[in-house]
Amino acid sequence: MEMKAYREIAVMLDRTRHVVAPRHHTMHVPRTMFAAAIDHFGGPEAITPHALRIPVVDAGEVLIAVDTAGVGRWDADVREGYFAGRKPHFPLVLGFDGAGVVAAVGSRVRRLKVGDEVYSYNWANPKGGFYAEYVVVPADKAAPIPRRLDLRHAGAIPITGLTALQGIDDALGLKKGETIIIHGASGGVGTLAVQFARLRGARVFATASGKDGVELVREMGARGFAPDGFDAVLALAGGDALERCLNVLRPGGRVAHPNGVEPAPKKRRGMTLVRYDGISGVREFEGLNAAVQAARLKVPIAECYPLARAYKAHQRLAEGHAVGKIILAVHDS
Repeated sequence: MEMKAYREIAVMLDRTRHVVAPRHHTMHVPRTMFAAAIDHFGGPEAITPHALRIPVVDAGEVLIAVDTAGVGRWDADVREGYFAGRKPHFPLVLGFDGAGVVAAVGSRVRRLKVGDEVYSYNWANPKGGFYAEYVVVPADKAAPIPRRLDLRHAGAIPITGLTALQGIDDALGLKKGETIIIHGASGGVGTLAVQFARLRGARVFATASGKDGVELVREMGARGFAPDGFDAVLALAGGDALERCLNVLRPGGRVAHPNGVEPAPKKRRGMTLVRYDGISGVREFEGLNAAVQAARLKVPIAECYPLARAYKAHQRLAEGHAVGKIILAVHDS
């Protein structure tokens, strides 16, 4: 049924694709695209193939021909209706981050040009997400990919990279020589946070699930246990294991976690607790690019699925214990 549906969509696209040259640009763009979208909230099976018109590019926006889309638990929350407004608009294309090639730019865009390889993170995009052949985002939500990375690996890190780096630098203000526990270090955010913490000169310790997760965080540079306690904890997962991490925090220690970690840690006496969201913008992407270069960042990819099997990626996401980041390869459908 899955491949039949995809073939039907492909036929529809072949019939409706009339190549046009958008204003202000040189790259030809079709009128329609293949996308993985939902027509109602529900489980992974709610994600189905769609033939959709490509969104219009406004003056301050760019159109990206998507190569890779990231998959995260935030996508599953949207799919299930967790962030739904009063009148959700369907079909809804999922996906908050990814990488690709700039196919068109708005009349006011100067920082990016057609043909640039970029990566992007844009939350709650009214014009649709990255589970599609094309996506439109504000120009300040996209940036040239780091020189060390190809499109596939760059597409895996916009959300996770910004969240990891801002947790280490902004929320915790980690300093050289300090000790930190990164709890939940084998996931998409944690594997990068370990490397950014080491880049800042910290002594990094980590918790991870499963033998493969432990091996991976050791490869990223995490150590064993510090008997003298810790200066900071970056909490990327909740529960009893996190509470045990907090028990070895030194007086005056700092704890940070991205919003969405459940159960969230509770503030204790003498502990500084910071909740934060990873944000994107020109300055934030410049900082991420610099850190990727300086850390010689490794980007572990847990699984890669073609766009037509996006629902399979969500099934894998629901299983948990993904070592690294789950991604969609848009052109492998």
